[in-house]
Amino acid sequence: MVPRRLIPHSRPRVEGDREQEIFEAALAILVDVGYDRLTMDAVATRAKASKATLYRRWSGKAALVIDALVHQKEELHEPEDTGSLRGDLRAAFCAPGGLTDAHQTAILGAVITAMGRDAEFAESFRDRFIAPKSHVGRAIYERAQERGEIRADLDLDIFTAALPGIVLHRMFLLGDEPTDDLVSRVIDQIIIPAATNG
Repeated sequence: MVPRRLIPHSRPRVEGDREQEIFEAALAILVDVGYDRLTMDAVATRAKASKATLYRRWSGKAALVIDALVHQKEELHEPEDTGSLRGDLRAAFCAPGGLTDAHQTAILGAVITAMGRDAEFAESFRDRFIAPKSHVGRAIYERAQERGEIRADLDLDIFTAALPGIVLHRMFLLGDEPTDDLVSRVIDQIIIPAATNG
């Protein structure tokens, strides 16, 4: 008979509402103190969980933060078809989870430093968080091409990154608030003219 102490124990799962509480705690601390100062101890305390519980599920704070980002309540959906490129871009980027969402931009600001210092974190963040958002953005331009609304020869990788790139540049480097008006001005003065003029 196998001694009791050698019988493998199943690892308890953290899921459902409890998982969401841990994710929310991690993101709140991320926004409050930044990635570098976020600790598993702090998350455990904020979520009223044991540190052992966290480590049974996540290998460290990088894995936890990436999971929290990916499983936020504002889930990605296929971009709304408003019938125009301008309408689609505004619907995607001025909605919850978009460029005008202060919580989302605060999170992004908190992880930018980590991306420069932690190559593994940066790779996982790009793969699991940025890539799905880029896919949604690219779908908007592909749909506009199918309508014949914009040129067929556009480099969609550049256009997909252009709107968020300009707005986030103005936010992080120039101190401009990412408002609906700013997003609309970038769309009207840069994106649409560049996408439609030969």
